Amino acid sequence: MYPLRRNRRLRTNEAVRSLVRETILSPNDFLVPLFVVEGKNIKEEIPSMPNYFRYSLDLLEKEVKELWSLGLKSVLLFVKVPDKLKDNKGKEAINPDGLMQRAIKRVKHACPEMLVMTDVALDPYSTYGHDGIVEHDQILNDETVEVLTEMSVSHAKAGANFVAPSDMMDGRILSIREALEDEGYINTGIMSYSAKYASAFYGPFRDALDSAPGFGDKKTYQMDYANRFEAIAETEMDIDEGADIVMVKPGLCYLDIVREIKNEVDVPVAVYQVSGEYAMVKAAAERGWLDHDAVMMEQLTAIKRAGANIIATYFAQDAVRLL
Repeated sequence: MYPLRRNRRLRTNEAVRSLVRETILSPNDFLVPLFVVEGKNIKEEIPSMPNYFRYSLDLLEKEVKELWSLGLKSVLLFVKVPDKLKDNKGKEAINPDGLMQRAIKRVKHACPEMLVMTDVALDPYSTYGHDGIVEHDQILNDETVEVLTEMSVSHAKAGANFVAPSDMMDGRILSIREALEDEGYINTGIMSYSAKYASAFYGPFRDALDSAPGFGDKKTYQMDYANRFEAIAETEMDIDEGADIVMVKPGLCYLDIVREIKNEVDVPVAVYQVSGEYAMVKAAAERGWLDHDAVMMEQLTAIKRAGANIIATYFAQDAVRLL
């Protein structure tokens, strides 16, 4: 007796597969990370991130307009700070005329409707390459939170729509939220890196910003990748403290965490497909070991299927050109 139901009928051709497809990617899913440097007319490729670049402010404007024309409506800004401006207190991070603050204004000038999110952490500004103030080889939590809070307010004053604390210090979301409210920035959102793991996949990113830790590692503040329930606890605490969006970072190795968090919370969930994930695909494709576009789209679809509302990815432009 033949089965009355044959599941393969819904896989017969691309038309029917598209009709019943459960997970659909669109340009609206993507958040585009952008790296900014001082200078003029600079577009320099990051050696460990093929076809990804650092931009000076003048060319940043051009890049933002190109993104908007592709339907990409959100960017996440990072800055590469000159060594001479780095210290152990994050003084440059709160400079109203600092590179990040100027970058926010340039993006908004070039494309007023572009949603601008900003990285909030001290590692780009630190002589030690750590996300916080260092004392006797220890990362100070509360003193760091004070600077992160000032930093967030300065980004809001420059025009940021969201601040994105990526540091993993305890209590920083509440401090930032209260400060933004006190300063009248009630509509400035917070996208918290709530479940950011101490991952080996960050290497190319640290090359891009020259922000590798000068001693030790980041395991005293970023999460142990062996832990699952801790991620839920961290995320729920951030929501209670005022986070509007929560993030899981990195991506593919943590899709179980994405789904766990998505099932538990009622705010949007972001995922950061990080530099190491990008670099691996690029390197393997260059050697002809895999199909770049096919693997890229499979990975991005998997991230959304797991529950991501937002995907921060270096593949955003490549992906939208295929969609």
